Amino acid sequence: MLDAVDIPAQGAHRATIIWLHGLGADGHDFAPIAKELRLPETMGIRFILPHAPRRPVTINGGMVMRAWYDIAYTDIGRTPDLEGISESLKAVNDFIQAEKEAGIPAERILVAGFSQGGVLAIESISQSQDEIGGAIALSGYLARSSGLPHATGSQRIFLAHGTEDPIVPFELGLSARSELESKGYEVTWGEWRMPHSVCIEEIEAIRAWILETLVD
Repeated sequence: MLDAVDIPAQGAHRATIIWLHGLGADGHDFAPIAKELRLPETMGIRFILPHAPRRPVTINGGMVMRAWYDIAYTDIGRTPDLEGISESLKAVNDFIQAEKEAGIPAERILVAGFSQGGVLAIESISQSQDEIGGAIALSGYLARSSGLPHATGSQRIFLAHGTEDPIVPFELGLSARSELESKGYEVTWGEWRMPHSVCIEEIEAIRAWILETLVD
């Protein structure tokens, strides 16, 4: 099990959000999100923010940093490191299984992420055998240009992207939206005029989506 920032639920633990950071960051990067979302304490949400393993990243000259998988090309959507993605997806699934063993139903577990973390969030809801409650993918993209499985039920995804993103082009976000919708995923889409980042309006939209998704 990877090390992680653990923000316990207020009151009884009734749901879990596993939040995955972007390239070169760590679990502390999005720790403030637990407060910024202003979710009711009665929802009993625990936040788990894992630290990605350290690995050489080709695009950064082989520098060792926290990364969920390697990136080899400036064309970020080209030939992704599917082996590294699969390894990280297994680590995410370990957290999901641990939460289920702690008594949290799969449908009350969300996987969220930014950039690389967003890629894994999409992978988690599309590749996992567990039908989790939903995924949140911010400034991400599809790891697989083909082979995305069809949705097996009401699989919900909050997908959002900055229109001025110089790191993960906006077009990759739009392409992910189109492909996911074509395969039957229930996509809630958001776009804001911003670079590779998160804005207040996006946080408010995420909050509304979580409230709707984890409704009793």
